[in-house]
Amino acid sequence: MELAVYNIDGNKTEKTVKLNDEVFGIKPNEHAIYLDVKQILANRRQGTHKVKGRSEVKGSTRKLRRQKGTGMARVGDIKSPIFRGGGIVFGPKPRDYGFKLNKKVKKLARKSALSQKAISKNMIVVEDFSIEAPKTKEYVEILKKLKLEGKKSLMVLGEEGNKNIFLSARNLPNSRVIVAANLNTYDLINSQQVVIAESAIKEIENVLSK
Repeated sequence: MELAVYNIDGNKTEKTVKLNDEVFGIKPNEHAIYLDVKQILANRRQGTHKVKGRSEVKGSTRKLRRQKGTGMARVGDIKSPIFRGGGIVFGPKPRDYGFKLNKKVKKLARKSALSQKAISKNMIVVEDFSIEAPKTKEYVEILKKLKLEGKKSLMVLGEEGNKNIFLSARNLPNSRVIVAANLNTYDLINSQQVVIAESAIKEIENVLSK
């Protein structure tokens, strides 16, 4: 698959990039994408939720009434779960939601997500560029010229990505900038348009074609 290379003014250059079909041209595996996204979101969960059981609730341990002879059900202390203010039964406890996923599955998921974007023509390759000073206005102007205004976009830069590009985009809720080494399935799926810097193509292919 070949894609035209654009400059940051939104104009098509004379250059083209040939994408590796092993990375950008496979049949997308939706189940692998699902598993990888599920793991990424699970790892982001804090898991600090906590409620008190009957052994942790403050209250008297006195038996409320005698065991027999009252005609009512037997009860223990006021901390019993059946009373208001009592302990919670089977409530949430702090836990780790993360789970293991094989590296091959994660790699397949990233390749599937990239192929999905390439096949649906939601991927643009741009020349490497830099911003002299961190200015959000300048980055917004670049998005406008690339016809990405109002769209959820993901910008993938090479290893030596310009720091000012990250700083210029961090205030924009619908724009995310990452380096090729940090590329993940969730960011790819969560974006409408993927913009890849020319230098990032080789880095992505080197990692995912091994």
